[in-house]
Amino acid sequence: MFTGIVTDVGRVTATKGTSDVQATISTRYDMSRVDIGASIACAGVCLTVVDKGDGWFKADVSAETLKVTNLGDWREGCEINLERSLKLGDELGGHIVTGHVDCVGDIVRFDQFGESVVMEVAVPHAHGAHVAQKGSVTIDGASLTVNEVVDEGGVTRFSINLIPHTQSVTSFRNSRRGDRVNVEFDILARYVARLQDRG
Repeated sequence: MFTGIVTDVGRVTATKGTSDVQATISTRYDMSRVDIGASIACAGVCLTVVDKGDGWFKADVSAETLKVTNLGDWREGCEINLERSLKLGDELGGHIVTGHVDCVGDIVRFDQFGESVVMEVAVPHAHGAHVAQKGSVTIDGASLTVNEVVDEGGVTRFSINLIPHTQSVTSFRNSRRGDRVNVEFDILARYVARLQDRG
């Protein structure tokens, strides 16, 4: 489990493989305090540490994960949001995040508005029931608050306000219109939608 509070911005330093990929990620985490087998959310995807050293770790990414996330877009040098798994007693600063991505969305707007940025993300209409105004959503591993939701044609668009602090401590400082992002909806929204489906 995670909270969606990004605690480091790592950098992909290498990828190896095609169908299944092993990624090497640089980090400011003290890796002597991270066990092999530990979970780290990487751009919102829960991955397992399979090897590590001073300032880096490796994680395996399966073909299925590549298919349902934006991790196939990773290239050497790209920055990604990182969060270590939640420990019992830790502060829950964001919301409950599982690290299991629901869909890949597209940034359709990324505009400066004063010192903040308005980011609008489009997701398939089938996921529209999972997002609500003033609700929580996880984008590339960051817990964010939804400002506005619009259902239009085959997509649902929702907007996020990125304050200067969020821009400076996350990978959103490099984001732009057209980027693909990992989206995880609030787990409570998933259960409510499931209950409604069952009538």
